[in-house]
Amino acid sequence: LKQRFPGLDVRGSFSPPFRPLSDAERAQHLAAIRESGARFVWVGLGAPKQELWMAGAAPQVAPAVLFGVGAAFDFHAGVAPRAPGWMRHAGLEWLFRLASEPRRLWKRYLVTNSLFVWYAVTAWLGLGDRGRR
Repeated sequence: LKQRFPGLDVRGSFSPPFRPLSDAERAQHLAAIRESGARFVWVGLGAPKQELWMAGAAPQVAPAVLFGVGAAFDFHAGVAPRAPGWMRHAGLEWLFRLASEPRRLWKRYLVTNSLFVWYAVTAWLGLGDRGRR
């Protein structure tokens, strides 16, 4: 990314092991983020792991802003295929990914995203918790 975007200021990177971090490791990792002075932290752990990590880490790394970017690092590294341009421009990259990995992504895209839209619409309409019953 630094080659592609010459002015990019990368303060660090971390690829966690395939196991839960110990409390000491977690504290050390969060301290490193704080000490780096990073204002933006890009998290690509996949759903729901990245969302859970960000929810727990956000108060501890503030004022840094956390962004869940999913497969963006894989796309930039060239290890995950991108949808054709017309699909990306039409907002259909999710459909390409679903067709590429249906067993892994069906629930995320068809169930979880549908629930998100439902909750967002009921909140927008002012139905609040009534929309969740």
